[in-house]
Amino acid sequence: MKKDEDLQPPKFAGFHPLAGGLQGFKARLDAELRTQAEQRATSPAERATPRPAPPAHREPPRALASALDDELTFHRMMSGVTPLDRGVKARLPRASDVGSRAAEVKARAVDEAEKALDHLHSLVEDVARFEVSDDGKRVEGRRVDVPPDLVRSLRRGLLPIDGRLDLHGMTLAGAQEALVGFLRSMRGRHERCVLVIHGKGERFAVGGVLRGEISAWLSQGRAREHVAAFATARDDDGGEGAVYVALRR
Repeated sequence: MKKDEDLQPPKFAGFHPLAGGLQGFKARLDAELRTQAEQRATSPAERATPRPAPPAHREPPRALASALDDELTFHRMMSGVTPLDRGVKARLPRASDVGSRAAEVKARAVDEAEKALDHLHSLVEDVARFEVSDDGKRVEGRRVDVPPDLVRSLRRGLLPIDGRLDLHGMTLAGAQEALVGFLRSMRGRHERCVLVIHGKGERFAVGGVLRGEISAWLSQGRAREHVAAFATARDDDGGEGAVYVALRR
């Protein structure tokens, strides 16, 4: 059993249990507890021990912050973008295809420019500057400033043939383009005389149609810029199905 002194309330300095009754006892007890708490709070041991400071907020390095900002900005920009599928990528033109198409466009532009230049020359030069005769079988023509002897030399086949062009099987448009290009090329090489084979043919055959057009092309069309004179060929060179053409110098 506990002794009587163990059952006694705790003693505090200046405390008298029965002084002032129970209310006084409670008030003095509260005051004494506050006094002891204040003493402990201001004791030298507690003052010597510093309280740990709250952890400071450490900002991320500037490089890391900049990288995070860039990544966030990129995601915002790309949020509404739909990536190309493989089918769309396959349909994109390759560099080689673009280069070949550019070459085709350039070649076409050069050809059209040459045609326009030939047409302007044909408009400037008067058709009357050519003298043409056609009896239905044989055809001859010359520029008015060309000596008649040149036509006679052609008719007799006295000039060496420097090149030949065969128009068999071509359409009218194709034959005319081929004739202009051939004469331009041969004249650029400083050749003197060429042979153009147009064929004899019947009335409705391709050769017959070309036979009716060849004198007009040489004297009035775009080819005439390159022509000095022309005449139906001799039999051993094609006869009525071919024509000698003397080129301008």
